[in-house]
Amino acid sequence: MMSEFKVMLAAGGTGGHVYPAIAIADALVESGKPVKIDFVGTRERMEWSAVPRAGYPIHPIWVSGFHRRLTVKNLLFPVKLGVSLLQCYALLKKHTPDVVVSCGGFASGPLGWMAGKLKIPLVLQEQNSFPGVTTRKLAGVASRIFIAFEDARKYFPAEKVELCGNPIRKKITSGDSSKALADFGLPEGAKTLLILGGSGGARTINDAILKNLDSLHHALGLNIIWQCGGAYYDSLKSGIDRHVYKNLRLESFLYNMPQAYAAADLVISRAGALSCSELMATGKPSILIPSPSVAGDHQARNAASMVQKGAARLLKDDEAIGSLTDTVKGVINNEDQLALMSKAAESLAKEDAAKLIAEYIIEIAEKRKVRK
Repeated sequence: MMSEFKVMLAAGGTGGHVYPAIAIADALVESGKPVKIDFVGTRERMEWSAVPRAGYPIHPIWVSGFHRRLTVKNLLFPVKLGVSLLQCYALLKKHTPDVVVSCGGFASGPLGWMAGKLKIPLVLQEQNSFPGVTTRKLAGVASRIFIAFEDARKYFPAEKVELCGNPIRKKITSGDSSKALADFGLPEGAKTLLILGGSGGARTINDAILKNLDSLHHALGLNIIWQCGGAYYDSLKSGIDRHVYKNLRLESFLYNMPQAYAAADLVISRAGALSCSELMATGKPSILIPSPSVAGDHQARNAASMVQKGAARLLKDDEAIGSLTDTVKGVINNEDQLALMSKAAESLAKEDAAKLIAEYIIEIAEKRKVRK
């Protein structure tokens, strides 16, 4: 019987990086192989709570991103980078992983770079059509690079790339539609609108919902589940009378996403790669509002691929406030339209990404054990 193999994963900053890493870890556990999993991340970002909540240990490193605009925080960047490299060296020496997996975000950079220096096999998973800086920098030392969008292929060595889609948590599709509304304390008989702004919230979407709240809640008679982000929650909560908007559920973050998706008839969302992948897997019709401030305009590309297939409607960021109600109204009460969009979303889903990546990780880990 082969001894336990060890995998160390790094992902940080946002759910778009963290949850694919958790999905890969889950797939490794579900493989039935003896595996020990450790995560690396920062104490200040969402991975510090999301990873333990998923059942995995996480080890801290002291690192942050480099701000593109001039800021005092950048003066600390070289110091943090140096410290994080030493921390990663110590972690790799202590835990001796057979494979390191980087899913992007600044927490991934130091661990991936040090893994390359120590000749530990490195696997990269890139969620977006335009790869992040960390993934592009680590491509040269990686054994394999898994991408979710064909557009990303040109940025990497061709022989290392495999297109497989984004890893998503299996349980995301496990919601129970018959009890989802009850879980949120919402009445049956009304359509339900789910609003997602990414793990940190989205100012434009929040402003658009707030300005259109009377129309959505009163005129259209919708149930509303609104994930607004921690930075916006207190100010929004204090300005909204819950007795006036009885069928509104305002949340800073949604931990029970399977039930949120199960409750939803229509989703308003940014077009981050993970959000798009979850919409495909759950077959949920959507109105996508791509962020205009992301590298390579990758959210617009993500959205375009879904809109072209009929799975989503596109709403530009600067048109969201003025056009939101009409766009929602044109979709949510049209049963035929909802059914067509749902079918189109499901046709785009790639549900085996996590399993495929896990199988490759196991393969190289087993080869490494034999060589040892």
